[in-house]
Amino acid sequence: MKNIGNIIKTLQNIMRKDPGVSGDAQRIEQLGWMISLKILDDKDKEIELLNDKYVSPMPKKLQWRNWAADDEGMTGDELKNFIDGTLIPQLKNLDVSSGNKRALIIREIFDGTNNYMKNGTIIRQVLNELNQIDFNSSEDRHVFADIYETILRDLQSAGNYGEFYTPRALTEFITEMINPRLGEKVLDPACGTGGFLTSAIENIRKQDIKGIEDLRALEKSIHGMEFKPLPFMLCVTNLILYDIEVPNVDYTDSLNREYTSIGQKDRVDVILANPPFGASVTDGVETNFPQNFRTTESADLFLMLMVRYLKEGGRAGIVLPDGSMTGDGVKQRIRQHLLENCNLHTIVRLPNSVFQPYASVATNLLFFEKGKPTKEIWYWEHKLPEGVKAYSKTKPIQKSEFDDLKKWWKKRNENKQAWKVSIDTIASNGYNLDIKNPHTPEEKHAYSSVELVTMIHESFRKSDELLQQLRKELEHG
Repeated sequence: MKNIGNIIKTLQNIMRKDPGVSGDAQRIEQLGWMISLKILDDKDKEIELLNDKYVSPMPKKLQWRNWAADDEGMTGDELKNFIDGTLIPQLKNLDVSSGNKRALIIREIFDGTNNYMKNGTIIRQVLNELNQIDFNSSEDRHVFADIYETILRDLQSAGNYGEFYTPRALTEFITEMINPRLGEKVLDPACGTGGFLTSAIENIRKQDIKGIEDLRALEKSIHGMEFKPLPFMLCVTNLILYDIEVPNVDYTDSLNREYTSIGQKDRVDVILANPPFGASVTDGVETNFPQNFRTTESADLFLMLMVRYLKEGGRAGIVLPDGSMTGDGVKQRIRQHLLENCNLHTIVRLPNSVFQPYASVATNLLFFEKGKPTKEIWYWEHKLPEGVKAYSKTKPIQKSEFDDLKKWWKKRNENKQAWKVSIDTIASNGYNLDIKNPHTPEEKHAYSSVELVTMIHESFRKSDELLQQLRKELEHG
């Protein structure tokens, strides 16, 4: 059996020889659009076998089978000129007037795509490697799904792309606790490469899919939004690999919509998301939100947006940084809005290193249901495994680490990792949700560099005051 892991390694090594590709991010983007075209064509072939009337929205000469599939096919300058002069420009301007959703997806995928490779002979070597993978073979597809996961994980250390990848252990755990079912609308308004959407698909498949009609219903009920080209492309191809024929992923900034225009028809049963944090929003986006809730911190606006998108009785499982758990002004008003409109029943506090190496921010998992105000919140402190000082790329968080939490979930009681806080306590403390584990002895506070600078500054200020006072006394003495 061919080793798909080796094929991907070989691909990356071949691409390193091309002078036009610099760094992991460009390599992944280049590989991304090539894999997308191969997957789309393999899927077209599969649909053609099942449906005689099916016509691919991809023009014939641009189909993978007609320019890339022949290992002895065009190469060198002829191949490079075809990609730069015909393939990518025509895909960016694909005719979508017929309303064909698959055509629109192809056009959106290529809207932000570049061919970085400069050597047509090396491009041919890459195409020939990719030709060894058959995305219609369930074995190849299954193995490739894992490889895809590795490619997505590599994004984490490739420049600024880490924000689009949530560790699989988290997406699977959150999805399992929220448990979306067939017939429920599922939304991720910041879907990145589609980790939560594929987890939801798997969760529903395992429990509810009995035949082709169920699959069609599933396809219509999974919805994502992503506005950066590379993660959007990876998300779409990821969903196609999961047998979603026409992925319902919008190439859009979900914050860039008038908040009040989100009405009943837009509401969903389930939200699973890890909204971008620490990022400032696109200029002016905050003006889409009511005056009282305007901020340029993306995680806070997403929290407002997600409460808005949920139906009464709808439920959400999301990742939120510590920065959104505390703070006054707009931050406090947004938290109060959440607690008055939703039952925030559980907060799982995660160690700082879960998103290493992309970010060492402390994060939390929030689980809430819309329609009833919060009366009390259960907290659970997730501890690092025995002997592990921090998570890392080679030692990521594992799903099995949530086993104790899952056992506790249905029959809740206070223990060393779990405690309960009433809404009165939270309200009287400015709706601060950053509540430490009362069962943990006070540790010596490790000050951040910003805190240390502030303390030194304060200390100098006090010294100056004392010197001034002393000087006055000496002058008058």
